[in-house]
Amino acid sequence: MKALFKNVSIYVDGKFIKADAILSNGSLSITDGVSSDFKGKVFDFSGKAIFPGFCDVHVHFREPGFSYKETIKSGCASAVRGGFTAVCTMPNLKPVPDSVENLKVQTDIIEKDATIAVLPYGSITVGQKGEVLSDLDGMAKNVVAFSDDGKGVQDGNLMMSAMENAKRLDKIVVAHCEDEKLVNGGYIHDGEYAKEHGHKGICSESEWAPIVRDIELIKKTGCRYHVCHVSAKGSVDAIRKAKQAGVDITCETAPHYLVLSDKDLQEDGRFKMNPPLRGEEDRKALIEGILDGTVDMIATDHAPHSKEEKSKGLQGSVFGVVGLETSFPIMYTYLVKTGIITLEKLVEIMSVNPRKRFGLQIDEGFSVWDLEKEYVINPQDFLSQGKATPFEGFKVFGENLLTVYNGKIVYNNLG
Repeated sequence: MKALFKNVSIYVDGKFIKADAILSNGSLSITDGVSSDFKGKVFDFSGKAIFPGFCDVHVHFREPGFSYKETIKSGCASAVRGGFTAVCTMPNLKPVPDSVENLKVQTDIIEKDATIAVLPYGSITVGQKGEVLSDLDGMAKNVVAFSDDGKGVQDGNLMMSAMENAKRLDKIVVAHCEDEKLVNGGYIHDGEYAKEHGHKGICSESEWAPIVRDIELIKKTGCRYHVCHVSAKGSVDAIRKAKQAGVDITCETAPHYLVLSDKDLQEDGRFKMNPPLRGEEDRKALIEGILDGTVDMIATDHAPHSKEEKSKGLQGSVFGVVGLETSFPIMYTYLVKTGIITLEKLVEIMSVNPRKRFGLQIDEGFSVWDLEKEYVINPQDFLSQGKATPFEGFKVFGENLLTVYNGKIVYNNLG
């Protein structure tokens, strides 16, 4: 495909410039002028923007083992529609990628079906059971990092051993921080909604207490460490203090924690995720964390499930919502257009920071967005097999027109 994009805003070296750009054979170049005999489509792209490919370091593509929820192929389709050109897949699979042999089951499918960079995590412990370390040495060269996401490593001594090995292997430990002793059968935030509606709550300490524990272990081991799906003010406070002390720690949060709180809950499984939507004070603390750099990046925790699994209300449904196709529109609409952050900052936390932290290629692709397009989120239109989103029915701005990865058009909505 050859095309001229006129009057487009392009992100270059940390800022947006207005320019004309030529797309040719999947490569994009800024031009000062085009000859009159230009052979290709010409688009007036006023109100459109070109971003570096987004990077999500926390997704669940469910394959191998749970392809009725999602596959590598459908997950990639969802990702490219959302403008992502790199994703990191969590290890709660069957088999769990805890050895070279088990990891290969997943990487063989990735090699066959992935249309973008799909980078697997190796599990920290065998079977994610939190008892014995996985074959970290054997997997190191073929995984982006180590995580037991879906479960927290409860044994501090085992976590310290994992950190020591990760340090030696120059890999990041990516932690799902959850003290199971403090969960007490809860399934939404231990806040006003839980009290008013008779639900069992999950206290915020169950998240921030393991972070505090692990910060002390980082100081001892010198390991690089990243916290998954931060949702609580106490977590933000602990991470901020650790950063100020020079600890090598980063963290992510998800769009739903920045836009919603437990006051937005409904008796519907599409509002159930782990960690849960917390209080308004927590939501504001996360935004403050974005603004001051405590929270480094946005990750969706894209976690598809079947319709049946999500149809049993807040108590009976499984944890997890999808997010790849709504991440940018939600963040653009509710953080950028409201003046909370700049568009440049959004690119930084959705593309630049995750790539820098995880040592990923910076210039592998891009996406083109119509920032003036307004529409209502309808999960039945999703390319993901999962349809559960708390943002169903939300009015948003921002529609992806094109995603290019390594010179190949992987999503085309230009018409």
